[in-house]
Amino acid sequence: MQPADLNLALALRVPYGLLKPTALGKIPGRFLLHQEALPHLPVPPLQQTLDRYLQMLQPIISEEELNHTQELVAEFRKPGGVGERLQKGLERRAKKTENWLSDWWLKTAYLEYRLPVVVHSSPGVVLPKQDFLDRQGQLRFAAKLIEGILDFKTMIDNETLPVEYMGGKPLCMNQYYQILSSCRIPGPKRDSIVNYAKGKKQSRHITVVHNFQFFELDVYNSDGSPLTTDQLFIQLEKIWNTSLQTNKEPIGILTTNHRNSWAKAYNNLLKDKTNKESVRTIEKSICTVCLDAPMPRVSEDIYKSRVAAQMLHGGGSRWNSGNRWFDKTLQFIIAEDGSCGLVYEHAPSEGPPIVALLDHIVEYTKKPELVRSPMIPLPMPKKLRFNITPEIKNDIEKAKQNLNIMVEDLDVKVMVFHQFGKTFPKSEKISPDAFIQLALQLAYYRMYGHACATYESASLRMFRLGRTDTIRSTSVDSLKFVQSMDNPDKSVRISKEKADLLRRATQAHREYTDMAIRGNAIDRHLLGLKLQAIEDLVSMPELFMDTAYAVAMHFNLSTSQVPAKTDCVMCFGPVVPDGYGVCYNPMDEHINFAISAFNSCADTNAARMAHYLEKALLDMRILLQSTPKSKL
Repeated sequence: MQPADLNLALALRVPYGLLKPTALGKIPGRFLLHQEALPHLPVPPLQQTLDRYLQMLQPIISEEELNHTQELVAEFRKPGGVGERLQKGLERRAKKTENWLSDWWLKTAYLEYRLPVVVHSSPGVVLPKQDFLDRQGQLRFAAKLIEGILDFKTMIDNETLPVEYMGGKPLCMNQYYQILSSCRIPGPKRDSIVNYAKGKKQSRHITVVHNFQFFELDVYNSDGSPLTTDQLFIQLEKIWNTSLQTNKEPIGILTTNHRNSWAKAYNNLLKDKTNKESVRTIEKSICTVCLDAPMPRVSEDIYKSRVAAQMLHGGGSRWNSGNRWFDKTLQFIIAEDGSCGLVYEHAPSEGPPIVALLDHIVEYTKKPELVRSPMIPLPMPKKLRFNITPEIKNDIEKAKQNLNIMVEDLDVKVMVFHQFGKTFPKSEKISPDAFIQLALQLAYYRMYGHACATYESASLRMFRLGRTDTIRSTSVDSLKFVQSMDNPDKSVRISKEKADLLRRATQAHREYTDMAIRGNAIDRHLLGLKLQAIEDLVSMPELFMDTAYAVAMHFNLSTSQVPAKTDCVMCFGPVVPDGYGVCYNPMDEHINFAISAFNSCADTNAARMAHYLEKALLDMRILLQSTPKSKL
């Protein structure tokens, strides 16, 4: 039975802008009540996962490899065998934890991942270009944006954030409580996360970075009320005017390094008391606001791609990469030329909560200013000092070199597909996400002549502390469809066959998605079985040492749909050296895509992928428009 307070909480689903947290007041423990009513993540049945694993492998490995894997699966699933033992271990774990997966996932996917967070882990978001062209406009917009962040923070603090729903089911809201006042801390083998949002000493300041110089900016008055836009603007002007030197050591660049190197440099940096205080101030801040130098002028067609790169890595040591602290969960970036967006450290949250916060802020920045602030003199924002020893200087130089190699290697292309948006597939009764995923399959197949392992993230937020699982977009049905498109025959009969295959493939994708969001996909379950084997100190089952498993986990296409009300696009790097990262935001009449690849791989090219993707989307529309709808 659901507690009465929870029913009230669930009934409060109103648009962000209409919620008046102060009027509502705090419902004691509302968030906790909501969370406790959410179901636990299930452990899927073992036989079901193994059957689906073999099915998933069919389009991406040879028949010979598949036969070998079938033998290994048969061995793994024997009654009383290793598979059953591991499954029982997982089921025991599920009984005694809030979520059998969440801790493991946080560690394996993020905290133990040793590559730099820049490009390899942290996503960026490109916001629409703002129409200011000077410092005044930049600071005025930054002030308004900070006020919007604090407005959202009030809802989090008061636990009046409207509960989100998916298919009529309430979602876990925990990630919203992890994204402000948090930071990642490097460790020699595993990082950790600190969160200062809870407890008696809550963060009252943000960090502002300008010309590689960090400032602590108090954003609350002594009576606890947030500073207004006018007050924030004055404070930002003070920061700007006291950080005009451009020859400062870019201390923030240390956060771009390989995690082990950064952990060593971090310990070295913190030996000094002043440095330690400065670093702690950054870690404890609500978020970071980066006031960037303008980017070099570029033509309109590559402008958005250049901004995406700025959001992901800052453009290198000569540009804005030193104007960051990449371990900070949330960093808002505002450049003098109107380009803006954010970059976030991925460990505490997926994209949707970040985008919900962004949507709220963007709406907030459009509101007229209602109150003129009383002009009480405000204290000078505190400049954070760093004592740079020769050893730290050396660490900075090494981090610069490594970062500049990464910057040169990242190939990122933002494509705005203008021909149609999600309205078209909907008019054909096809899921827009399935339609776009199938277009990606077609583009990849046309470029490389075969299908590949494809990752699309699916939300597990229907469950308590749920993160993600994988939608495997490459299926037997998707392969049949993309192969059929090779047939040059344009006759009505063949076109109808192709259209039927298209509909069947999108339907299969829809079914896999539904299965994944209900906790029945295969990837996290297989990972759980593998981690259970490590925990139980048993020898690693051959199933996980198999070539097919390695192929299945080598995601040449790593993709994510991150829908937003704002006309923005999220972007991230590829997850394998010869792969693509593809993120998209389908709007009603256009689709925003961000495609990334590595220049060091001769076989991949982001602009080429964008070209093939555009052609695939158009060909699929022509196909559907030229054939009468049939009932599958």
